[in-house]
Amino acid sequence: MMQAIDEDDASLVRGLTAAVEALQDEAVALLSALVREPSLLGQEAGAQKIMAGTFAGLGLEVDTFAIDEAALQGMPGWSPSLISYDGRLNVVGVHRPRAARGRSLILNGHIDVVPPGEAARWTTPPFEPVVREGRLYGRGAGDMKAGIVAYTMAFKALRSLGLAPAAPVYLQSVIEEECTGNGALACLQRGYRAEAAVIPEPFNQTLMTAQLGVMWMQVEVRGRAAHMIDRGQGTSAIDAAFSVAAHLRRLEAAWNEPAARHPRYAAHAHPVNFNLGRIEGGEWTSSVPESCAMHWRLGFYPGEDLAEVRGRVERCVAEAIATDPALAGCAATVRWAGFQAAGFEIDPGAAVLQVLGEAHRAVCGRDAAELACTCTTDARFFALYGDTPATCYGPEASSIHTVDESVSLASLREVTTVLALFMARWCGVEPIA
Repeated sequence: MMQAIDEDDASLVRGLTAAVEALQDEAVALLSALVREPSLLGQEAGAQKIMAGTFAGLGLEVDTFAIDEAALQGMPGWSPSLISYDGRLNVVGVHRPRAARGRSLILNGHIDVVPPGEAARWTTPPFEPVVREGRLYGRGAGDMKAGIVAYTMAFKALRSLGLAPAAPVYLQSVIEEECTGNGALACLQRGYRAEAAVIPEPFNQTLMTAQLGVMWMQVEVRGRAAHMIDRGQGTSAIDAAFSVAAHLRRLEAAWNEPAARHPRYAAHAHPVNFNLGRIEGGEWTSSVPESCAMHWRLGFYPGEDLAEVRGRVERCVAEAIATDPALAGCAATVRWAGFQAAGFEIDPGAAVLQVLGEAHRAVCGRDAAELACTCTTDARFFALYGDTPATCYGPEASSIHTVDESVSLASLREVTTVLALFMARWCGVEPIA
């Protein structure tokens, strides 16, 4: 394997630090342009057009492709989609060296963002980026458009020094990480593989060594309708839904018991979270509600079988209906849609973590902390199904998935420099022709 750059090469670190600093205004401009594109589920086209143009401007071969859902359904890791994939594209910038001598690399990021919530609660409008006190604010600024900007500018920083990776590098901007991950899975289906993958998720410059599995489910509870003058003749599906929720909370507590925990999460205060993210019920204010649907996000540990996890949850709901007097006469149906994502862990001694950690130390002057993540990321696809060791390393962000989301521009600059140095050391370098 080629290791063209000595890890103590202070000259390269200084050169990349200066190059990234010179590109900072361009990085902020690109991030601002991406934040202005409200790339919500199904609305990713504008932001992806920007990325295709940016990759082309770097001299990369641009692969823009539609997601073939029928092909994905036969692959491990597929999650049932929520909306059509018509007109929704992944964008990959491909670097091919003159003579591949180093280790290949995938740099992946998701372009989709979650809804901003009530815009009036934001200090400034969610899709109008603004810089205040060293932070850029806007929906998606941290999660995770800053990460996409970081790997893009890292590649450009190397080019500004007259260098290019001496191995294939794939810069991937994918859709739908926030609900299925099928965008990243489609990159595997397309044939993209490498000797490592790094995703710059906003985890405050930590090295991710594990992540939980995540599932989305819907529980539809049915009661018995009645007019309010005959309230006692009915059974409120909304009240019943909260009774079912109490049983699910007890299951969540059991999974968080110390004896039930995965070793990577032994010291975590509360690693597994069941989130009741949405509830819909009732037909008329003066009628006892007949139906209520709860939408849940469930966490579970690495190494657990997805079918077994679903079975445990379904049994919990069935036992609640069968045994809880508050649910007498009610019924419940469980449906699975959206995330059906396995957890995974990576050996802390893996080469990608070692080289990335050394790059962080060289740039930042301190060791990077390790992170056992309590959410899911697209890293699982590469690690579990793509024979590609994968981790996350990205900037510091705050208020992601809520109002006034922001990212630290100083952290963005550091992450960009670290990724540039990591790319040089992992892939080796060659002069630009």
